[in-house]
Amino acid sequence: MKALRTLSVTSELPAELEGLRTLAYNLRWTWNAETRDLFEALDPRAFEESNRNPVVQLGMVPARRYSEVAADPEFRAALDARLADLENYMSSDRWFQKEAPGSPAIAYFSMEFGISPTLPIYSGGLGILAGDHLKSASDLGVDLIGVGLLYQWGYFSQSLNREGWQQENYKQNVTEDLAVVPVTDADGDQVCVNVTFPGERIVTIALWKAQVGRISLLLLDTNVEGNDEGARQITDRLYGGDHFHRIEQEIVLGIGGVRAVERFAELEGRRERDVFHLNEGHAGFLGLERIGQLMGKGLSFDAALTQTRAGSVFTTHTPVPAGIDRFDAGQLRHFLDADGNGISRLVPNLPVEAALALGVEDGGHVFNMAHMGFRLSQRSNGVAKLHGETSRRMFKDLYPGFDEAEVPITSITNGVHRRTWISRPMDALYKSVFGDVDLSALSDWSALGTLSDESLLEVRNTLRTNLVERAREDVRRSWVRRGAHPGELGWVDSVLDPNVLTIGFARRVSTYKRLTLMLSQPERLRKILLNEERPVQIVVAGKAHPADYPGKEFMQRLVQFADDHGVRHRIVFLADYDIRMAQYLVSGSDVWLNNPIRPEEASGTSGMKVALNGGLTFSTSDGWWDEMATDDAGWTIDTVDIEDRAERDRLEAESLYNILENRIVPLFYDRDENGVPAKWLQMVRNSLVEIAPKVTATRMVRDYVNELYAPASKAVELFANEPGLSHDFAEYKQRLAQGWAGVSIHDVEDSVDGDVLAVSASVELASIHVEDVEVQLIVGNVNDEGDLTDTIVAPMTQGVDGRYAASRQLESLGAVGYTVRVVPSHRVLAHTAELGLVCVAQ
Repeated sequence: MKALRTLSVTSELPAELEGLRTLAYNLRWTWNAETRDLFEALDPRAFEESNRNPVVQLGMVPARRYSEVAADPEFRAALDARLADLENYMSSDRWFQKEAPGSPAIAYFSMEFGISPTLPIYSGGLGILAGDHLKSASDLGVDLIGVGLLYQWGYFSQSLNREGWQQENYKQNVTEDLAVVPVTDADGDQVCVNVTFPGERIVTIALWKAQVGRISLLLLDTNVEGNDEGARQITDRLYGGDHFHRIEQEIVLGIGGVRAVERFAELEGRRERDVFHLNEGHAGFLGLERIGQLMGKGLSFDAALTQTRAGSVFTTHTPVPAGIDRFDAGQLRHFLDADGNGISRLVPNLPVEAALALGVEDGGHVFNMAHMGFRLSQRSNGVAKLHGETSRRMFKDLYPGFDEAEVPITSITNGVHRRTWISRPMDALYKSVFGDVDLSALSDWSALGTLSDESLLEVRNTLRTNLVERAREDVRRSWVRRGAHPGELGWVDSVLDPNVLTIGFARRVSTYKRLTLMLSQPERLRKILLNEERPVQIVVAGKAHPADYPGKEFMQRLVQFADDHGVRHRIVFLADYDIRMAQYLVSGSDVWLNNPIRPEEASGTSGMKVALNGGLTFSTSDGWWDEMATDDAGWTIDTVDIEDRAERDRLEAESLYNILENRIVPLFYDRDENGVPAKWLQMVRNSLVEIAPKVTATRMVRDYVNELYAPASKAVELFANEPGLSHDFAEYKQRLAQGWAGVSIHDVEDSVDGDVLAVSASVELASIHVEDVEVQLIVGNVNDEGDLTDTIVAPMTQGVDGRYAASRQLESLGAVGYTVRVVPSHRVLAHTAELGLVCVAQ
């Protein structure tokens, strides 16, 4: 008999338990185990059926159960304790209040934020990094507001068909089920901001807020009544649609985001933001909005650009040109929508062609969002030391005349949020050594070296067993979705083995990450997996972008290999990789395999999470491992730097197999009479002491505050204290641009007295003032191509004869060389290369 209609019945939360709602709507519960325990104790069934989402769970708990816990003094005491703990966390002074230099107020813009599966507005590494950034900023007490988009559908959930081909499935986000609340004004109405698209098309953007510990994350939503259908779909899906749609999303994020954060700060009585962090080029339009606002206050374009640059930080996450947003310049011109005077209707006061010049390349036909990010930001960085080097090489043409090493792109290596990614058994080991101490303030973790073999082995065995059990559940679920009948899945109960060396490999599936490198020698791999005495098992997970067909083919090849070679119990692919799956994958894996093409991995963070849990790293020398690699705590796959990619893959795969067979497997199975792999566990301790403290996101965020946010805030303060400074600097730039062609160096003379080099030169500055520049002596070693390396820069001073001179003690033997150059010098400049002007002696 069919129901006449379906009704949704929910329970009302009793007033005395209202604190549960407070806890549910602060996403700190995602990294606070005691709060999650409280929700699970409230109603275990509802907790699981709500997909561990307290916001949904609260409406699923029967009224009878609410009455029981309301009358239970033990539960009430636990609730009060959690509320008191949250209040203390929210109000107490932390690292930022006690030790941080200055007091920057930051707005952090990102296209995605990976905080919890219950807030599905992320796809992969960029979003997880952004989520960990917010969580760690919260733990450190940083004054930061996040800005992102509230997607109607978010990213896709993944399944496989019978042939192992990825299937994408989208589920609509219902705001009532998310830990978000509308931002409201004094009248209780939801706050909105507007953006004017071409054709005087007003797009209204509603503001929502997710509370991430102490951090407010503003989420922008165009699915608003009154918008046309196209406008309502702007915030539909993460990384969906064509270039036209992507530009619309990035306009909403950047331009709408600046307007939103200003309105939010005003409503909340928060300080105006002085530092704007662009997490990738997607947020570049925020700089155009800020320029337009400053021009509306009377500044010229150059002066407004100068002030905007001073307070902007740009982080690039890609080491390959294909990863950069590049649009047809005509599309950007369309959206900027110039009036008869060339002024944008999208960003009032902004001259369109001047704005386009910030990002155009290829003769003006292509607009590069990364180029605009660099030109809008005085401070920029890559996300690992090697990535910083790669970025300086990629973008050196933006700074002509300067060597790669002087390109003003620094690096801050990514990190991961410890409390999100550490397993409870491993966290208990940390506490056994440190006590209940906030490790965000500690950089010395040497005490972990005292952990006993027995305690480490017990925890590692437990975590591997947990991974095996969860993997079997996921494999069964995946095969049912692939069309298998439950009756033919008895083999799933023997998938994986809790006593076998377990290798994890999970990340976004793209070609450069080389998911199938391990399949290069199929029979050799099969023998490794099925070795009777020393078997190996591999657990793989990851999603390919819906349009990435080569990535999908890699995934299908791996799935079919397991199905066709009789090893599906030893190599398994877990579908629908997300934060929750990652948590048990990174904790349960003994070894984390990472084999991207060097240097095409910007940083990578999954291996960092493994290190926190006592797993070991097995990687090419790329991303974060390139700077932290040590034979005491992991293994490095040889890099073969040759043009022939197929041959390189073959040789690097050979290195992978050799290390696995001859070093990793024997070490894991080399055990004493008590079954203890003492040498393996010593490597685990080495990793915990040497690697783990370096990979925390609290270290990362402290680096951002010290090296980028605080200097940017200080630069902004300089302009605030000297209202005419931006105008003066604009005139300075114009003076240099007009007169630089007349700068020359001639009549260079040198002498060597012992180990002291003395150099003098005549410098012609034409119309440029002496105080506008610095004349520099550059001394270094000379390589086979005649280039200076390992250089030292010494300023040269002008003598009474008008010549510039400097001397330098020579500290190295062999071929030593020097040159003389003239560069801009101004207190507003953060880097010598910033203006891209240099004159070098010929």
